[in-house]
Amino acid sequence: MIGGGIGGLCLAHGLRKAGVDVAVYERDLSRTDRLQGYRVHINPDGAAALRECLPAANWERFERSAGSSENGFGFLTEQLKPLLVLDPDEEKHYSASRITLRQVLLDGLDVRFGKRFERYEQGDDITLHFDDGTTASCDVLVGADGIRSRVREQYLPHAGTEKIGVTAIAGKLYLDDNDWVPRELVVRANSIIPTSRAGMFLVVHDGLGVTDNEDDPLFDNVRPYLMWAYAAADLTVHDGQNLRREVLGRISRWSPELNRIVAASPAETISEWRIRSSRPIERWQPTNVTLLGDAIHAMTPMRGVGANIALRDAQLLARCIADGGDAIARYEKEMYDYGFAAVRDSLKAARQFADGGPVARTIFKTVLRTASAVPALKRAMF
Repeated sequence: MIGGGIGGLCLAHGLRKAGVDVAVYERDLSRTDRLQGYRVHINPDGAAALRECLPAANWERFERSAGSSENGFGFLTEQLKPLLVLDPDEEKHYSASRITLRQVLLDGLDVRFGKRFERYEQGDDITLHFDDGTTASCDVLVGADGIRSRVREQYLPHAGTEKIGVTAIAGKLYLDDNDWVPRELVVRANSIIPTSRAGMFLVVHDGLGVTDNEDDPLFDNVRPYLMWAYAAADLTVHDGQNLRREVLGRISRWSPELNRIVAASPAETISEWRIRSSRPIERWQPTNVTLLGDAIHAMTPMRGVGANIALRDAQLLARCIADGGDAIARYEKEMYDYGFAAVRDSLKAARQFADGGPVARTIFKTVLRTASAVPALKRAMF
């Protein structure tokens, strides 16, 4: 397997549990080479995949280190007036540190670090070529190497990702230093629906986890914080741009509390995302090479399901390989349908979140307010 991200490592555990030999080749030089500062939402489907694939000790560590996310979801105006508040899901959701989750997934696996994949040769066996001049062979090659997958580049060169015209700027506000944040922004995740062609998402993450770099605010993993992300279709980011000042200029007429949240967030925690999404492609003929997660169906973050779809891929592929037969064909048939459906839904959500004229936004707000006032309609919609 090429790539040691969330989906690839989950698959490796699932295959090992099924008695299948697996080798993971990762371009990072060590376990802590690529720490990531934000947390990831693991929904019930993603949690089920982790529980099935991971050894019991790894799963227990995940549960201990992941906070719960069970307080519902709110839609608010830019003045923090409620439009609709959704009740908590009956099934458990998790807020997992990416740093800690990576350590949980790496535990018990023999990952070959520092192996930058270049190309493969396909025959009865597959020969892998790395940039250090070494090779390896395998029966099945899984490209789990992310949005810029080199396996996909060779295997499905017509696939890949494209810009969708939406850029986001995100940051962290540490809550142990800022106890003034309005309660409605602390107890649940919220989506801000302004009149302008933009959006903001806010969610609190507890301080559970471990840290490998206590001195770097971007990698801080143990302090509770509020994450915010502002996105717009007309936002162009360039080198040297003051990201915080850009957001403050755009939300100057929004709630004073939202302005204060952005202004008080450490500059080191603020970063930009140029959002991309996988191009739609037709089904391909299965071989002994396949792809998983962002390598094949990268999606925007606006649905918050990318990691969970990758975990679903891992669970499904592990099952198919363990069952034998036309494993790759069965995996790709199912994965193609749900994976690209998630890409489409996520792309639609991103465009609704960051674009859309005032008429469409007024209609959407009216629908939300109506659903809030009519419980039966709220249940039917959500």
